[in-house]
Amino acid sequence: MKTYTKFAVLIVAIIGTLAWLAAGGISDTSTYYKTVAELKKMGPDAQTKRLRVAGDVAEGSIQRQGREVRFTLKQEAEILNVVYAGIDPLPDTFKDGAQAVADGKLAADGTFHANKIQAKCASKYESKPGQYGAKPAQKAAL
Repeated sequence: MKTYTKFAVLIVAIIGTLAWLAAGGISDTSTYYKTVAELKKMGPDAQTKRLRVAGDVAEGSIQRQGREVRFTLKQEAEILNVVYAGIDPLPDTFKDGAQAVADGKLAADGTFHANKIQAKCASKYESKPGQYGAKPAQKAAL
């Protein structure tokens, strides 16, 4: 075999391997973003995918048992029981009524097992009344 042919075969093999690894990595890390209602409509198909589910933390639903935290996400009339046993601490904004996103998988029993939780408190990010309508302060004459 000529040197150029050996080199071409090696390059094709390397590029093919890299493409195969990239395609496999993308499919393994893809996450579907769903609301609680959309998750319920997915049926058994939801158990085969990694998901991010958004909703509001139901009032009084947060239960801490050692490292495990159980709570309920709600969206209108739909509810989803969530179990979080991740190693990262929960955000400070994770509390009753907060908007939360759970990242994980749905179990066969309908419980969502999250390995990551993001949360924000809606009232924390609202502007104060009159904040944008206020006039700028006048400079004092010297």
